Amino acid sequence: MLVLDAPAKLNLFLHIVGRRADGFHLLQTCYQFIDRCDRITLELRGDGAVVRRHGPATIPPEQDLALRAAVALKQASGTTLGCEIGVEKQIPQGGLGGGSSDAAAVLLGLNRMWGLGLSRETLARIGLTLGADVPVFVHGQAAFAEGVGEQLTPVTLPEPWYLVLACPVVVSSAEMYQVAELTRDSSPIRLRALFAGLREGKLTNAFEKVVRARFPAVDEAQRWLSRRADARLTGSGGCVYAAFGSHSDAERVLAQRPAGWQGFVAKGLNRSPIENWGVAKRQGNGF
Repeated sequence: MLVLDAPAKLNLFLHIVGRRADGFHLLQTCYQFIDRCDRITLELRGDGAVVRRHGPATIPPEQDLALRAAVALKQASGTTLGCEIGVEKQIPQGGLGGGSSDAAAVLLGLNRMWGLGLSRETLARIGLTLGADVPVFVHGQAAFAEGVGEQLTPVTLPEPWYLVLACPVVVSSAEMYQVAELTRDSSPIRLRALFAGLREGKLTNAFEKVVRARFPAVDEAQRWLSRRADARLTGSGGCVYAAFGSHSDAERVLAQRPAGWQGFVAKGLNRSPIENWGVAKRQGNGF
């Protein structure tokens, strides 16, 4: 049995710079991982079946990106092998990429377990059919991303401690992309301008205004955190985050959050921990 840690990600900025003829938006963003992880377990089956043994109760198996990734890889490779998948969620919804990270973990893990020998580029192409965030998790390196998120340039960034507030809302990315007032014509930036822009706080998230206008909980959380640090939205929301120079500083601010607010502190990572392969034995009827 293979055990993998599938990390969350943050978008350090997100601009929409245009739109393709097929309607997909063209983005520029910067991805960095954090050490908040889902736990993925994979067990080999010889009968060819792909089964989710356990996973989030709120996500039906047919909609689970982890299961869909296994099916996509099986179809693409033609293997006769199967697997059992377990998903233990620790990454909250809200722009942290948990589903995409789970899918990437399954692609990487089954590529090894099934002995396929496929390249990361091939796995990333399969992953892109599942979601625009999957390729960066497959490659496992902090990156400047363009296109629909699949054109990746590895970058090395500071690795601060992040405080993340998980707002109790469900934001539909598809709906946010259709909002009329969403800025879709930001001027593209060049890679050499990325670091200065991040350092000076000049790069923003295109979804921030439209999400805050529609979700008061996100607006309240970002206002609260902005009084203590430079608070940002990740993805299309609704998690907001801020960077701190030390674990203790981030924990101190987290402890001040209003009662009932959910949040956590995590370390920024330039390399994904997904390939810290673990092996486990089945215990009883579960993982």
